[in-house]
Amino acid sequence: MEKKIYLIGTGQMALDYAKVLVAQNHQFIVIGRGESSALKFEQTTGIKPITGGINKYLSINSFYENSYVIIATGTQDLMETMLTVLRGGAYRVLVEKPAAISIEELLANEKKLEPYADRVFVAYNRRFYASVIEAQKLIEEDGGLQSIHFEFTEWAHKIEPLEKAPGVKENWFFANSTHVVDLAFHLAGNPVDWQTYSKPGKIKWHKKTNFAGAGITDRGVLFTYLSNWESAGRWSIELYTNAKRIILKPLEEIDILNKGSIVLNKFVLNDSLDKAFKPGLYLQIAAFTNNDSSQLISISNHIKLADKVYNNML
Repeated sequence: MEKKIYLIGTGQMALDYAKVLVAQNHQFIVIGRGESSALKFEQTTGIKPITGGINKYLSINSFYENSYVIIATGTQDLMETMLTVLRGGAYRVLVEKPAAISIEELLANEKKLEPYADRVFVAYNRRFYASVIEAQKLIEEDGGLQSIHFEFTEWAHKIEPLEKAPGVKENWFFANSTHVVDLAFHLAGNPVDWQTYSKPGKIKWHKKTNFAGAGITDRGVLFTYLSNWESAGRWSIELYTNAKRIILKPLEEIDILNKGSIVLNKFVLNDSLDKAFKPGLYLQIAAFTNNDSSQLISISNHIKLADKVYNNML
C-alpha cells in the first residue's frame, strides 16, 4: 500500500524536513497554521501549505490509511498536535523532540499514548549523525564500550535573550540538553545504579544550572557526566573502548586518542549528507519512512527515560 506523508508545521524545522523529503522523492502534504509562515515556506520550497491548522484540516479531511505524519511545530504545540493526529487516524508518527513542553506534560499523557507505543517516535536526529554511526562501528570493532563521559553545558548567556513561548526556557534541559543525554544512553545503555547531583545558580529562567552524576548502565558501561551552565563548556561525548578513546567534540566530528598515545587524530568521516542537510535528518527520515526503528526512540521508551532518567538528573 502506498504511504502518504504529512508534514505538520511551516517553520524552520519544517523547512529542514521538506528539503530532505524532496531529495528523497517523497510526495507530501504540508499543513500549517499561520499565513505568514506558510507564505515563507512556499517561497522557499515552492510547495503551498494548507493553512488553518491540523484541527481544521481533520474537520474536513481524513488521513489516508497508510499515513506517515511528521510533526515539526513549536515545542509548546507538540503534544496537542501529536494527540490530534493520532486520534485522527495517523498510522505512523515522527514527532520533534522532546514531544512535549515539559516532562510533566509528557508523563501526564502517558496513558493516552500507550495504544500507539510502537507507532510513534521522537526525532532525536543526533542518533543519525555520520559521526555517531561511525563511532558505533569503531566501538564494535574494539569489542564493545567500556565507559563514557558526556557534557551538556548550555550557553546560558546566549539563551537568555531568546524569545521563546512560555515554558520553553524554563524546561530547557528537557527541550534541548536531552539531545546529548539521549544520545549518550543510546550508545551506552540505560542507568541502573547511579548517583546524581544538581544545584541551582543565578540563572532565573531554569531551576538547576549545575549537574553531575555517575553510575553503571544495563550494558555494564560505567558513565560520568558534568554540566555547568554558568561556566565554560560545550556539548560533548567521550567513548572509551579497550583500544582507544573516541571523542565527539563537537558531536558532528570524531577525534581518536589511541591507547598509549597522547596525540589526537582526526577521523575522516563521510558526512556529505550531514553537510547537505540538517545533520542526521536525512537518515532519520529514511529510517522512519522505511519502518526501520532500530535507531529511533519510541514514545514509550522516551517516556521511561523522562520519568526515570531525566527527572533524576534534575
